[in-house]
Amino acid sequence: MTDTSTQPRVLIFDTTLRDGEQSPGATMSHSEKLDIATLLDDMGVDIIEAGFPIASDGDFEAVSGIAKIAQNAQVCGLARANYKDIDRCWEAVKHAKRPRIHTFIGTSPLHRAIPNLDMDQMAERIHDTVSHARNLCDNVQWSPMDATRTEHDYLCRVVEIAIKAGATTINIPDTVGYTAPRESAALIRMLLDRVPGADGIIFATHCHNDLGMATANALAAVEAGARQIECTINGLGERAGNTALEEVVMAMKVRNDIMPYQTRIDTTKIMAISRRVATVSGFAVQFNKAIVGKNAFAHESGIHQDGMLKNRETFEVMRPEDVGLLGTSLPLGKHSGRAALRAKLRELGFEMADNQLNDAFVRFKALADRKKEVFDDDLIALVQDNASHAAHDTLQVKRLRVVCGTDGPQEAELTLTIDGVDHSIDATGDGPVDAAFNAVKMLVPHNARLQLYQVSAVTEGTDAQATVTVRVEEDGRIATGQSADTDTVVASVKAYVNCLNRLIQRRAKSAPDSDTKSVNYKDAG
Repeated sequence: MTDTSTQPRVLIFDTTLRDGEQSPGATMSHSEKLDIATLLDDMGVDIIEAGFPIASDGDFEAVSGIAKIAQNAQVCGLARANYKDIDRCWEAVKHAKRPRIHTFIGTSPLHRAIPNLDMDQMAERIHDTVSHARNLCDNVQWSPMDATRTEHDYLCRVVEIAIKAGATTINIPDTVGYTAPRESAALIRMLLDRVPGADGIIFATHCHNDLGMATANALAAVEAGARQIECTINGLGERAGNTALEEVVMAMKVRNDIMPYQTRIDTTKIMAISRRVATVSGFAVQFNKAIVGKNAFAHESGIHQDGMLKNRETFEVMRPEDVGLLGTSLPLGKHSGRAALRAKLRELGFEMADNQLNDAFVRFKALADRKKEVFDDDLIALVQDNASHAAHDTLQVKRLRVVCGTDGPQEAELTLTIDGVDHSIDATGDGPVDAAFNAVKMLVPHNARLQLYQVSAVTEGTDAQATVTVRVEEDGRIATGQSADTDTVVASVKAYVNCLNRLIQRRAKSAPDSDTKSVNYKDAG
C-alpha cells in the first residue's frame, strides 16, 4: 500500500449547504443543515461553507448554528464585496473554533458591468473589502467570480491586490462551467508564476459541471498547484451542479499513483452522507452516478459476472467497502427484533437515538407486514422517507383511500392535517394519482405547476416499495419532494405533500416579509 503521509495535502472545501442548496428545489430545513454539517465534520471535510448569512435570517441562523457545533472543520460563510455582507458573515461564523470569511466579486467583463465598475474602481473595492474582512478574521478567502473568463492581466492584478490585503486563500471559480482541464491547469500555473506572494497562500478551485468536466477541471487544477477543491456531495449545485466530493476524493485515492495527494476524508462514510443529502435535498442520485450510484458496483452481463466471481478486480477499480457500501446480507422479516434492526441500520450507516429507533421500528414492522422480506434498500428508503417528513411540517397526510379500475372516473378520499387540524375532501380524476393530486390541490389551492413525476422501484418484486419524486414550480421557485411506500399512490401523495411543504419553506426563505398566501388552506370539513 502506498504511504501517503508525505504527499501534498489537498483541502476539501464542501459547499453543499451553500452552493448545493442553491439548486432549484433543494431547500433544506435548519435541523437538516445541522445534521448534514455534523456528517461532513465527522467524515473529515476541512472547510464547511455553511451558507450566505446576509441572504436571510434562516441562512444566518444556520451558519451560526453550524459554527457552534463543528468540532474539526473550519466554518465558512459567504459575503459579497461590501461591508454589510462581511459584517453579517462575521457575526455568524465568529462562534466557530476555526472561522473563515469568504468574500467575492465578479471580475470578468460581463460581471464588471453588473455593478457598473471600471477596472480601477473594482480593484479599489477588492482591496477595501478584503482588508475589512481580514481585520475581523485572520482566515479570509477571496474569489474573483467568473475567473476563467477574466482577462489574465487583470486577474493577476486583482489576485495580487487581494493577497496584499490579507487573503489567505484565493479561490479560482469556473462559475459557468466553461473551461476545460488543460485551461484549468494553465490558469493556476499562470497565477503561481506571475503573481507576487502567490507561493505564500493557498489556491483553490471551484468548478461547475455545465459541460461535464467539473471533476476533470478540479483535478487538473490540483496537478498544477491548487491545494483546495471546492465541491459538494453528489455534485449538487446550480444548473448542472458542482464538482462532486466523492469523485475527486476517490479519484485521488484510487489513482494515487498518478495523483499523489492526500486528504483527510474517511471514504467509508461517503455512502451514508450521499444518501442523507439525497433525502433532504429531494434530489435522487442517478443510478449510474460515479461512486454513489445504485449501479456503481452492479454487474449484470454474463462476462462481467463471471469475471467478478473469479476476481473482483477484473471489473472493479475500488471496493464497495471503500465508500461505505456493504454487501447485501440476509433480509429482515416481521419477526426480527429492535436489536437486529439497530444493528442493520448501523451497518448501513444510520446511527439512531432511542426515540428515532422506536419510530423506525414501528414503520419497519408495518412494512414487514406488507412485504415478505425487507431488504437493505427497503430499510434505506424507510429511514430516508421518515427523515423527509418532519413532524412539524405544515401539511401531513393522515388518510387516503382511492377507487380505481376500468370504470371511471377514479375517486380519491383524502384527509390532510394542516397546521394541526384535519381537513377531508373527495375528488375525482383521470387515474388514481390524478384523483389524489386533485384532492390535495382542493385542500391546498396553489398555482404551482407540476414539472416532474417519477416512480422507481426500491427492490424487485410486486411487493416492492415505490420511491416517488415530485417537482413543482411556482413563480420561479422550484421545490422537490420524495416519499416511499409499497402503495404507489400513497407514496405519490406523500411526495406531493412533501413537495408543497418545501415550497412553503422556500417561499418563506426567499421573501420572508412578502405576501405568502399563494398557497391557502381550505376548510373542506
